[in-house]
This record gives sequence, structure tokens and C-alpha cells, in this order.
Amino acid sequence: MSTPKANGFMTEKRQAPIERDPLERVNDWIELYVHQPDDVLASQGQRCMDCGVPFCHTPQTKGNSTSGCPISNLIPEWNDLVYRGLWREAYERLDKTNNFPEFTGRTCPAPCEGACVLAISDPAVTIKSIENAIIDRAFENGWVKPNIPHTRTSKTVAVIGSGPAGLACADQLNKVGHNVTVFERDDRVGGLMMYGIPAMKMDKRYVQRRVDLLTEAGITFKTNTDIGVDVTMAELQAQYDAVVIAIGAKKPRGIENVPGYDLDGIHFAMDFLSANTKSLLDSELADGNYISAEKRSVIVIGGGDTGTDCVGTSMRHGCTAVKQFEIMHKPPLERAPDNPWPEYPKVYFLDYGQKEAKAKFGKDPRRYATLTKEFIGDETGRVMGLRTVDIEWKSSPNGGLPWVELEDSERVWNADLVLLAMGFTGPDGNVVADAGVETDGRSNVKATHGDFRTNVDGVFAAGDARRGQSLVVWAINEGRGCAREVDRFLMGETDLP
Repeated sequence: MSTPKANGFMTEKRQAPIERDPLERVNDWIELYVHQPDDVLASQGQRCMDCGVPFCHTPQTKGNSTSGCPISNLIPEWNDLVYRGLWREAYERLDKTNNFPEFTGRTCPAPCEGACVLAISDPAVTIKSIENAIIDRAFENGWVKPNIPHTRTSKTVAVIGSGPAGLACADQLNKVGHNVTVFERDDRVGGLMMYGIPAMKMDKRYVQRRVDLLTEAGITFKTNTDIGVDVTMAELQAQYDAVVIAIGAKKPRGIENVPGYDLDGIHFAMDFLSANTKSLLDSELADGNYISAEKRSVIVIGGGDTGTDCVGTSMRHGCTAVKQFEIMHKPPLERAPDNPWPEYPKVYFLDYGQKEAKAKFGKDPRRYATLTKEFIGDETGRVMGLRTVDIEWKSSPNGGLPWVELEDSERVWNADLVLLAMGFTGPDGNVVADAGVETDGRSNVKATHGDFRTNVDGVFAAGDARRGQSLVVWAINEGRGCAREVDRFLMGETDLP
């Protein structure tokens, strides 16, 4: 604390989280980052400007873009408390708004930092790394306790899905004394946090640690239970006073119109990632029950977070080459005029997977504005390559394709493993059809944000199943909001935030 807090944003420089060396970490599944020393964290908290109107902790929506924190974390407060060395008080502020800071502190892309007022002219405060340090210290010091309610109501709630939305909803409802059972079709609880996000981004011990706390608090978990198959929605509705659908939106987007789509060696990204994590947890990959990229030339189609996870996982398997094709154009190095602060900055950067590929193979594996036209197979029916063309994006007022293919841009690429990471189109499985709930034009469960009620009495929906593919922090927002409305439905009023 060599300078006053008020001057910190002028005297202290941003110090990004400490990353393990890319060429070292591709040999293991240990998390990417290590904590910064206390004095560094204090200096980073000191950079917070105590803004009169802090944009970081309140979500602002413009069109399809959202900035700020969807769960309204009290960011300036706990930044200041970390600066002052008051770690327990910082945790208490964080716990008021975020059920699972250890999830968001590791996986959230930090729209709060994009909306940081300091980021108008300087690098943003390192909000995400401070949050992660707070919750990890809280666990280390035994400050995190199970939320055991003082009294129980007679009301029962079934939550379908144990991802961040379902868990947040269950946690909130349990706090006010309702009897909550969470149903999960996989063999482990955690949904996206357990099987969708690789171990090097989210150590699964931390997921299980939180699940153990929720169990201790009184929540019942039933795994290997596929609602709509093992148990019908009608049976759930007869047994429980309310039902929450929080099954995510895991139905992958395919490219069935591309010739050769059905060749062996072409897989959806989530099949690749989930099987890898399950095998890693079951046997440290010894059982071989996963899709291996070892000694493969890999092409990932899709440039988002899931595509990056495929790159990082392929690197750890020992692929011989990896490329990542993105249909969008390359982002600018700085904000474009149509992407002003405080919107999330859509700028070019290397995520962890691209850093690792560049360190090993010499360059960013991504290729932009690239359209796949054909998958090429060998005589055994296995993919051996694909054909692409370059495209140029253009406005299409008449409803045609929003791009044109560039002449003489056709190329053929070698690949014996292709991973499709082009996003998701809505919930999968049998829950939605069996429940008889209405869906919107994107096949998501139709329910209004803030109300979360479906057209079926007593049935609610939250998270990606309702809003479509989104962020973990938005799933927590929805789970908390849905719990509030379920409590109101059950009791006629609610004290939940």
C-alpha cells in the first residue's frame, strides 16, 4: 500500500494472471493458472477506481451483446477489501451474489472486465483473477460452509439437470427450506462443469467439493436418471410440488449438407470433450474409452470456447498437427466502431489452446473466413482431409447467404480427425417433449426471463435450456432467478434475491 487507493489506477499497472508455460502444461491436465502473490493481488485491487457509476457489476444488454456481471457481483467492494487485506470480508461480499465463484473465477470470459471504466483508456482491473483468489482462499481457510436451512418447509422441488443453472436453483431453494432433489442423467453431478469443460480449465475436484457441500446442506442428487426415459415427467409432477427444467442446450449444430459428413473420424466436439473427461476421471485415460487425437492431424471447425477446448485437449493427447477453422472474419486488434465500451470487446487474442498450438507448431492454428465444402475419405471410409474455400462477408438485404465464395481460393487440407465445434441448437434428450412444454423458434423451452414459468403449471425452465447456449455466469443468474419464482409459486411470497 505504498500509494493511496484513490491513486492506484494511475500508479499500478495491470498484471495478468500467471500462466503455466504452454509447452509444459500440454503434458498434463493440471489447471492453467497459478495464484499471484498477495502483494500483487492487493495492487490489482488497488487499481479499481471506486467509480461513481461502476459498470462492471451490473449487466447491460444491447441487442445480442451483454456487458457487465450478470449476477451483479459487488466487484468494487471486494476489490477494495482485497487491497486492504480483508479477505474474509471480501469472501462474504462475493458469497452474497455468486453461489459458485470457483466456477466463474475459472471459466467466465469476464464481461465485467470489458465493462470496467478503467478499460476505456487503460487495461481493465483483473477482476476475474481476484475473484478466483478470494474463493480459493475462502476454501483453504474453511470459511465456506454448507447452507443448512434452520427450518424445512413441506414443499418438494425436482430440478432436472445438475449444471450451474440447476445447482444454483437447487442451492437457493434449499436455503429457504424446500426439499430439493436434483436429477442428472450422467454418472456424475455437475453437468457442463463436470463433463463439458476440460480439466485444465476446471479441476473436477472443485466441482465435486461443491457438490459435497450441497449434499451436506440437504440436497438430494440422483444420477444415471434420464427424465423422459427412466422416469416420466408425469411421475415427477405427481411426486413434486414444482419441477425445474435446467438441462442445458447440448444439441450440437451439424453440417449434414456437406458431402462426406458421415465419414469415420468426424465427431461432435462435446462427444470428444466429455468422453475424454470421463475417461480421465475413471482411469486417467487408461481405459481407452475416449476419442484420441494422439498422432492425428486434427482440424477443429468452429472458433469459440468449445473449439479452443478441442485444440487444448488435442494438444494434450499428442496430436501431430492442429488447425482451427472459423467462418467469421478475423477480429480487429482493437475495438471496432460498432463495438464500443462497455460492450464485451470483440478483439483478436490468443486463448489458452491457441497459445499452446503456437508454442509447439509455430503459429496461431486459426484460419478465418473459411468454409468447409467437402469431407474427403479414404478407401476404408475414414476421413483423410477436407476441402475449403475462403469467403467474404457481405450484407444480404434479400435474405440470401451473407457471404460470397472467393474465386481461386479452394484448398484441400489433410486431417484424420475432425471435430465439429459450431455451437448448439437447443436442449437434447426427451425432457422437453415428455414435459409438453412450449418451445421457441430456436427449440429452447419457452419461458420469460424473470418469470421462468412454462405453459405447464408448476414447471419452470432456467439456464441454457431456456435462453440458449450462454455463459456459466448467466446460468447462475437464471438458476437464482428461477429459484425466486419457484419459491413465490410455492409460498405465495419470497425473500430470495
